[in-house]
Amino acid sequence: MSELLPIDKQLRKHALLCSIGFIILLPLGALVGRYLRTFTRTWFWAHSFFQFLVAGPVIFAGWYYGYKSTSFLNTGGHFVDPHKKIGLALLILYLVQILLGTVIHSLKTPRFMGGQRPPQNYFHAILGLAIIALAAYQVHYGIVTEWYRSTGDGTIVPQKAMNAWIALTVVSAFAIFWSLYAIGLVLLPRQYNQEAAGRKGVSQKA
Repeated sequence: MSELLPIDKQLRKHALLCSIGFIILLPLGALVGRYLRTFTRTWFWAHSFFQFLVAGPVIFAGWYYGYKSTSFLNTGGHFVDPHKKIGLALLILYLVQILLGTVIHSLKTPRFMGGQRPPQNYFHAILGLAIIALAAYQVHYGIVTEWYRSTGDGTIVPQKAMNAWIALTVVSAFAIFWSLYAIGLVLLPRQYNQEAAGRKGVSQKA
């Protein structure tokens, strides 16, 4: 294995931070929302705190190192290959998801939806899961393809990096996160009843 150059170390920071932010912290925050929402009214603040104030700085820092590395490397510019385009898409989707969650929680529209659960609530949940799945693919692509394409310095990604990806995505993300999330869906009837009661209360006040 070749000795890591400064740019390699910078790319390693990018990979570690984005991996931690997208496929460790965001899934944990999703589980916070999935489970706490049926037991405490303060679930939203715990969920949003984790997703934005805990995961956000890690994601932004990782994205910064990636952008900075691209500026240094002669790879044809920003957002010109699949990894860079997906990285931009993930950042945009993450920000949209944060904004959407805030709007959904702040603006209640019972009269416009006939007292039913608004479709944007389902979209928010599906988008969050899609971001996590896309991020897992993005990290793998970065390890097996983008590193060689961008650096071209002969540095070999150590096998432990691939083992870490397997541990994060296959074991942590898929076996643990998706299992816990699926189990949490058992709480949906309780959640829907609570939401229906809340919408009814808002309608009566209106």
